[in-house]
Amino acid sequence: MVPLSVLDLVPVTQGSNPGIALRNSLELAQHVERLGYLRYWVAEHHNMRGIASAATSVVIGHLAGGTSTIRVGAGGIMLPNHSPMVIAEQFGTLEALYPGRIDLGLGRAPGSDQLAARALRLGPDRSDDFPREVMQLQAFLAPEQPGQALRAFPGEGSEVPIWILGSSLFGAQLAAALGLPYAFASHFAPDALMAALQTYQSDFQPSDQLAEPYAMIGLNIVAADTDAEAARLFTTIQQGFTNLRRGTPGPYPPPIDDIDAYWTPTERIQASHMLKYAVVGSPETVRRGLEEILEQTGADELMVVSAIYDQAARLRSYEILAEVAASMADDSSAAVG
Repeated sequence: MVPLSVLDLVPVTQGSNPGIALRNSLELAQHVERLGYLRYWVAEHHNMRGIASAATSVVIGHLAGGTSTIRVGAGGIMLPNHSPMVIAEQFGTLEALYPGRIDLGLGRAPGSDQLAARALRLGPDRSDDFPREVMQLQAFLAPEQPGQALRAFPGEGSEVPIWILGSSLFGAQLAAALGLPYAFASHFAPDALMAALQTYQSDFQPSDQLAEPYAMIGLNIVAADTDAEAARLFTTIQQGFTNLRRGTPGPYPPPIDDIDAYWTPTERIQASHMLKYAVVGSPETVRRGLEEILEQTGADELMVVSAIYDQAARLRSYEILAEVAASMADDSSAAVG
């Protein structure tokens, strides 16, 4: 079984607030650390009342400070919103505080709408500079070079592992060219997954950071003791994607009994397409779904998203998934033996 990791958007649920969301995320990070998950990432989003991870570096420090072994990082930092030097300093500081545990995933989307992008002082062509700025950031995190005048400190020599994130062939091509690990956002943008993985694998060039290609894919997973319970919990996510399409994003809603009474047939098609890579159900159903997706993709790691409304059910979902993964690993070992 491949490693399991967590992508947490630090969801703010209806009737809750960012403080509760951040405390829930720390509880979840501690929970999955005990369960053996490899890493825990949070993502940069702006102007979204349902997501409390806008100050991504601050949230990473909060989570890393409350855990001890799990890798913690960004999935990701939207680099066009920032100076590469500032990001090098922030993540160099995190690495100094929590050595060997920090990841830096980079995306080129703004993680916001156009209004927020202007407020962030994001120029119209800034995303075009993404490859150059990734390499600039790499240089800031690398050991000092002779005659180097501009230095990120903390940051210099920390060599925080950089990942390229993407939902198109662009990210796959860049990650392959730079010899970096690649994470595909199939949890909300499924269309180019297989083509991107193929491009990344075939075009990969070894680097000082990575000798062989390493691909991770995002996957929505909602696990519960029964298929019916999981399907009901999943309606929170389905409503969220529907609201996003309607232009009315907000705090995450509680689950409902009849999702078809909530969305139109067109909205159902749209949301279901975005959620193509979702595994929802009992332990047996989750196992079948994992086996199918891993066979299709050959992914080296799964980044699991479970934006479940109820905190106890969210903790339980990740627990069930860990149990399923352990069972799959045991069966694989027995088959080899």
